[in-house]
Amino acid sequence: MIDVKNLSKDYLIKRKGAGLSGALKGLVTRNTDVIHAVKDLSFHIDEGEIVGFIGPNGAGKSTTIKMMSGILTPTSGSVLIDGEDITKHRKEVVRNIGVVFGQRTQLNWDLRLGETFELLKHIYRIEQTDYDKTLDVMNDILGIKELIDKPVRQMSLGQRVKGDLVASMLHSPKVLFLDEPTIGLDVSAKYSLRKFIKEINQVRKTTVILTTHDLGDIQELCERLIIINHGRMMEDGNLKEITDRIAPYKTLVVEYYDEEAPSHDKCEMIGHEGNVARYRFDKSDITAADIIADLSARKALKDVSIEEAGIDDIIKIAYGN
Repeated sequence: MIDVKNLSKDYLIKRKGAGLSGALKGLVTRNTDVIHAVKDLSFHIDEGEIVGFIGPNGAGKSTTIKMMSGILTPTSGSVLIDGEDITKHRKEVVRNIGVVFGQRTQLNWDLRLGETFELLKHIYRIEQTDYDKTLDVMNDILGIKELIDKPVRQMSLGQRVKGDLVASMLHSPKVLFLDEPTIGLDVSAKYSLRKFIKEINQVRKTTVILTTHDLGDIQELCERLIIINHGRMMEDGNLKEITDRIAPYKTLVVEYYDEEAPSHDKCEMIGHEGNVARYRFDKSDITAADIIADLSARKALKDVSIEEAGIDDIIKIAYGN
């Protein structure tokens, strides 16, 4: 569904000296720096995949999404959506994509929500029967019809996000780009958004590319993870496989009856507070059952639990933090 080949985006930044003299010199001599926002990025995404596209601030995530959705033109490389090059056939391709930016809205502030939908129906030339059918599906997922007559300016952030999600799906796109869609949302709104993503993926086989700093979104929705940093590919693969390779450990949390905690020669004690100790161990070296058996033979245990390495651990290691 998506084929990205050797994608790059460069920006020229004008450099000016300090003070009045620097400004005057800048009128005569233009010094520029080249910023490589995205460098030679290549990957493909199959139909129906939900892919987490993550990286630190300034990694090039949003720039890549904007090139993939036709908002920015690449310096070099290509983006094919369903076999069509978006830089050469932009009008045709954008009919097959939907985009939601968490900090921007495509809803008209001065209209009722339903009027914005009607406007988009005419822009995309959607047949009335298809429009009604899509609204029914979106209502089943998000309960949107109770907001249809509400002015956009009177809607809460969570309600506007629901409206933006529906607006992005009115023309039944094959691909949906979500760039930081959960920014500022409360728990209830995040739940609605995640439910929406799962259901449109299952019901319509929509391919979803999700950029987010919310680790819960990745763990809840994505089987595949693409990590970029400084515009370059760092990781691309199955979330569980990346977790096992980059962070191949678990943490055993042991609660004792007193504050004494024995050490263990095959794992590292990474925390000890009160009567609770935390032991990190490599899954390939020893099992949690063996550690528990060894510790319980030396001291009575009150309670135990096991924590898997989380997506935050993966990100920290991948970024080199």
